[in-house]
Amino acid sequence: MSSGERGGGPLDVYEAVTSRRAVRGFIDRPVAREVLERVLSAAAWAPSGSNLQPWRAYVVTGGPLAELKKRAGERVAAGDSWDEREYEMYPPALKSPYYERRSAFGEERYGALGIPRGDWEARQRAAADNWQAFGAPAALFCYIDRDMGRPQWADLGMFLQTVMLLLRAEGLNSCPQMAWSVFRKTVAEVVSPPEGLILFCGMSIGFEDVTVDYIRTGRAPLDETVTFVDG
Repeated sequence: MSSGERGGGPLDVYEAVTSRRAVRGFIDRPVAREVLERVLSAAAWAPSGSNLQPWRAYVVTGGPLAELKKRAGERVAAGDSWDEREYEMYPPALKSPYYERRSAFGEERYGALGIPRGDWEARQRAAADNWQAFGAPAALFCYIDRDMGRPQWADLGMFLQTVMLLLRAEGLNSCPQMAWSVFRKTVAEVVSPPEGLILFCGMSIGFEDVTVDYIRTGRAPLDETVTFVDG
């Protein structure tokens, strides 16, 4: 909780869940290390099978983050090819309803930016903001041991969701970004992870720039994703 929210009582869990979204615009206001430590200490209680806790997180701020953004920006400007992905982000052929949901997201995302369908150059420029952490003053990079299996990757998701909800309780916002996986070598130059780890994603963390327009992505109706089996 932020100091203001502490005075007014804790953020309701439902409010934290429904107010969490991928924020793609942050102000240049530092996030106190003690806040990040508090969030990550609490997030350690996220569930994991047999308590393996398979996540390995690196939090980057200040000069190291500025250097990472600089190096990433230079790669984008030079037109460098992406690093080979170490995992498959999406199945090569998405079936219904997943294909339609992904297409709708793309239309909403780029439509909000005024980028017409088919303008791939403009979309690439917008995507480049990922590797500037959307201006955020803090970034988290989440790794997993390459020997881990699908259940442990699911544990990673539960940990990251816990982090993002706790950030909301602190008055902060975030944006999880698999986009960093294709700049994994640049990230490794800054955080120096040990051999054997795979970069799953980055996460931009900070205070939202409320002047940045956005469209809130909707969710499928409950009956599309949930089936109640009762008497």
